[in-house]
Amino acid sequence: MSDYLVFLWRSYKLSFSGSPKYYAWMTFLTILCIIGLHAFTRQMAEGLAITGMMDQVSWGVYIANFTFIVGLAAAAVMLVIPAYIYNNKHLHDVVILGELLAIAAIIMCLMFVTADLGRWDRFWHLIPLIGIFNFPVSMLSWDVVVLMGYLLLNMHICGYLLYMKYLNKKPSMLFYIPFVLIAIFWAISIHTVTAFLYVGLVGRPFWNAAIVAPRFIGSAFTAGPGLMIIAFQVIRRNTRYHISDEALHILRQIVTIALLVNLFLLGCEVFKEFYSDSLHTSSARYLFFGLHGHDALVPWIWLAIVMEIIAGIILIIPNMARNLTLLNIACILSFAGIWIEKGMGMIIPGFLPTPLGEIVEYFPTANETWICIGIWSFGLLVYSWLIHLAIPILSGTFHHQKKSL
Repeated sequence: MSDYLVFLWRSYKLSFSGSPKYYAWMTFLTILCIIGLHAFTRQMAEGLAITGMMDQVSWGVYIANFTFIVGLAAAAVMLVIPAYIYNNKHLHDVVILGELLAIAAIIMCLMFVTADLGRWDRFWHLIPLIGIFNFPVSMLSWDVVVLMGYLLLNMHICGYLLYMKYLNKKPSMLFYIPFVLIAIFWAISIHTVTAFLYVGLVGRPFWNAAIVAPRFIGSAFTAGPGLMIIAFQVIRRNTRYHISDEALHILRQIVTIALLVNLFLLGCEVFKEFYSDSLHTSSARYLFFGLHGHDALVPWIWLAIVMEIIAGIILIIPNMARNLTLLNIACILSFAGIWIEKGMGMIIPGFLPTPLGEIVEYFPTANETWICIGIWSFGLLVYSWLIHLAIPILSGTFHHQKKSL
């Protein structure tokens, strides 16, 4: 049997061995995935009518999560650049963990798109050379290309480096550095193309701003590294793999700068919307202050802004930022705040008021919520499994066993 097949077989067996904590965590996530799958089968049987979406608001929490999670996938580039280009030793030890997060995030993105289609069998329309792809006219087709391409790039880079580490061989730069360089530009493109999906819809003035793509990048480089800071602390607390405080504080600096940029761009957007005082500001007025008695999103967007400001204050005060407990609080606040601002605060107001002046407020149903929880749980399940395989390889405890003569 070849070394590669042995590697796959041993990895398969390793997947089912672990501590009681590992079994409990994976079981918990599996249960949530099954509940989410049950909710999705109900949606397949009864259609999107059981969701809170309607003719007036045709994108809801599925697309909100998709937009947010694309940023998590793109954020892996903030580890790749300093680790591979500038050879930062502290981040070089954790860069693969960030790329594995990108793989799990892209899988979640594709699942949320499938959920928004209503039925999984409609996804074939988005597959190049098989479905009616409408490339290159459709921005959605571009989005599919960049997402699938980014997924394949990260799978190749991580798979090759982990396999070489398993064999205890030095990886050939020819087999991964060119793909790393491509992935750097590709990471920016996946979120830029996602932003262009909204900017290109000329009938939705709330989205017609050149600043949308920079805002998406800024928010991605806040939420993604913020999640990594928390995930890396969990990993080093529950495994023997060493992740230095220096790596966490480098990520903290990235989060700080990106969060301040995101808040600045949000302020620029607010100024543009309200200073002009034109008819096209009605969507922004609905979001921030309510319109004609409809104000379902008002408490959410202001909560998000307050959370981001509190996180920013913690991050820019050195003594507070160096405290890991306060740093974790800042990461959680910024992560949650950006999810609200970039998800529900970005998607829903773009549809309201309708061209006919209607305001029909959207709120996700319980079935939608369970599908979202199921997809997030599946993403965490995939990431936990990948980490469970990667840590023993990176630490040297899981390696190629030479045959004795």
